[in-house]
Amino acid sequence: MVMTKVAPKKTVGNFGKLTAKMQRYREEIFDAKPYVDPERALLTTEAYQQYQDQQVDILRARVLEHILQKMTIFIEKDTLLVGNQAQHNRWAPVFPEYSMNWVIDELDTFEKRSGDVFYITDEAKEQLRKIAPFWQHNTLEDRGYAAFPEKSRLFYDLGLIGADGNITSGDGHIAVNYETVIKYGLVSYEKRIKEQMDQLDLTDINQQKQLYFYQAGLIVIKAVHDFADRYAQLAEKEAADATDQQRKDELLEIARIMRKVPYQPADSFYEAIQAVWFVHLILQIESNGHSVSYGRLDQYLNSFYENDVQAGKITAEKATELLTNLCMKTLTINKVRSWAHTEFSAGSPLYQNITIGGQTKDGKDAVNPMSYLILTAIAQAHLPQPNLTVRYHHGLSDHFMRQCVEVIKEGLGMPAFNNDEVIIPSFIARGVKKEDAYNYSAIGCVETAVPGKWGYRCTGMSFINFPRTLLIVMNGGRDPESGKQLLPNYGHFTEMKSYDELFTAWDQSLREITRQSVIIENTCDLALEQNYPDILCSVLTEDCIGRGKTIKEGGTIYDFISGLQVGIANLADSLAAIKKLVFEEKKITQQELWQALTDNFQGPGQEKLRQMLVNDAPKYGNDNDEVDQLIVQAYEPYIDEISKYKNTRYGRGPIGGTRYAGTSSISANVGQGHSTLATPDGRFARTPLSEGCSPSHSMDTDGPTAVFKSVSKLNTKAITGGVLLNQKMSPQLLRSPANCEKLVLLLRTFFNRLHGYHVQYNVVDRKTLVDAQEHPDKH
Repeated sequence: MVMTKVAPKKTVGNFGKLTAKMQRYREEIFDAKPYVDPERALLTTEAYQQYQDQQVDILRARVLEHILQKMTIFIEKDTLLVGNQAQHNRWAPVFPEYSMNWVIDELDTFEKRSGDVFYITDEAKEQLRKIAPFWQHNTLEDRGYAAFPEKSRLFYDLGLIGADGNITSGDGHIAVNYETVIKYGLVSYEKRIKEQMDQLDLTDINQQKQLYFYQAGLIVIKAVHDFADRYAQLAEKEAADATDQQRKDELLEIARIMRKVPYQPADSFYEAIQAVWFVHLILQIESNGHSVSYGRLDQYLNSFYENDVQAGKITAEKATELLTNLCMKTLTINKVRSWAHTEFSAGSPLYQNITIGGQTKDGKDAVNPMSYLILTAIAQAHLPQPNLTVRYHHGLSDHFMRQCVEVIKEGLGMPAFNNDEVIIPSFIARGVKKEDAYNYSAIGCVETAVPGKWGYRCTGMSFINFPRTLLIVMNGGRDPESGKQLLPNYGHFTEMKSYDELFTAWDQSLREITRQSVIIENTCDLALEQNYPDILCSVLTEDCIGRGKTIKEGGTIYDFISGLQVGIANLADSLAAIKKLVFEEKKITQQELWQALTDNFQGPGQEKLRQMLVNDAPKYGNDNDEVDQLIVQAYEPYIDEISKYKNTRYGRGPIGGTRYAGTSSISANVGQGHSTLATPDGRFARTPLSEGCSPSHSMDTDGPTAVFKSVSKLNTKAITGGVLLNQKMSPQLLRSPANCEKLVLLLRTFFNRLHGYHVQYNVVDRKTLVDAQEHPDKH
């Protein structure tokens, strides 16, 4: 029987339920307790000891090969897709080559954390302590920290510039070329590598270095092929023992597929989705960087799906089951971070993003049947991972927008929306080819890049704490807490004659901190390039094979990066309070304000002063030019200064090699708030800073339209690293179809007329939030 092409559903919502198989699998994953898994650490240590005389590319390839040969594998009883990261689902491997100091220091505290709790057995503790001496002064953290210039290290040590994740883990923040993998298989990469090797002149030292990369590439491709074969053998063994005929047939089909992909091209939707998952998984076994993303999943899977539907090989329901299976497999991946890094990424997120919608390379609407199926799968699976991003453009249909709103109503905080109308022109202006700019995807959170052609960390380099920087500027360049002189002394706030004098000090000081952040970022990148190349990830990213270089050496087509600026709204509100209440209206003296900040508003009469700061000064997020323009002006020195500095790949091949701004601070606002004293906006010491470019908590009093207007005044075309805006909405509000239509119109206004970059919605009521506090395991 030949089936007709599946058209989008005419009704809105009605996502249906998980199949019984996927419901059981989901419950199994949620019942799994997160443990720290020592197995990868032990295997990595063995490989380093065995191959430490090899060139670094080959060493890293052998490490991955050894892990894939020896690690524990299993096939869950209800899964249709295979591949596991650790000995059990939700267990988090240890990556000793990146860092072991914090692992050993925190072995006895993983279970005592206030959040992101991990369990660990006594045996695992002993195993990790046993290998620790090998890694002493032999990790990325050791090498990176030792390489920080002394002054820059002070900024890092005091937490003013956060880069803990950059020297305790791999990069991540990337999407490889999944489309080529499933269409042509890894065999096509193998063939190209061999062709490149045949052309080398080994009397040229640069070409000799390319040889090592190519040899490493062949090693990892074979390792992936052999790893897939291990699952094929296991599936055949379990099929032979199976008593249920349906499961026997499923296992035999799994075995057939694993003997084919990802080495050979996929010929069906099932084969393609298994190949995508398997490569995605291995990238995170190779390196523990987060924000490894799927790219435009609907675009490269849809042809396989439609061909199978036409041939009668698959139904929409079966394809949806496989997509929900992919979502659940994605959730099985876990990462344990140091506590210092955890505060910047609370909730153990991996930011594994799926992008749907947007436009084709010729500017047409790219929504297809797979776009709708992915929305359905995300709604059915109802998981915190993977992330889902919808690329918005003015031609996106109302029907698809309403379907997105129906998913938003599920309370997942997804999908997020990124705006083609801002991002594509911004990319083109930076030198990205038009066809590539139209093919961008979300990477991790709000950041964007061209999948398969862009290097690491389009966003996610260092974090700069804007409000704490302001306090240091006000204190004559001296950190108020540590007493360390970090910046030039442009005078103490209590002695300044005008707001303009304060702003001039801010401008010059922010430029110096920006310069220091570049030094720290370059140091991290240098240590990674010299010692920890990701061979498989490089092979699957263009045009590392053509150039014979890893990503860090300049192998990619594009290489733009971004740091993250934290506390945008706190800075805006602080400047507004100082300008209006201190210098213009003189309701508060400079000495009174500084003393109140020093006392954390705990001194006599200081609560009244704090209320003035909170209530009598304009607040960012209310479409008030008086404050909105202050943050535009205060952000500009960073935007201008960061554009002057190249990254370590500049001039080595990629288009770009430059930097830009970004506000995708994820949960860093909490961690950096812990290290920040009271601020002039009335915020108490140690409390969270504002997130992304969103207004400070409870300070946006004039509704969502006003927030959109305030955010749109930022220089979004220059903040190419992402302008992250989170908004909250009550479930009751979206129960009305009319209100859902209004939300669609609001989104269109924000993106079409105000040129907003990004927005996502948290739809949750107070009862759920309270229950989540009391029973976090349930949420």
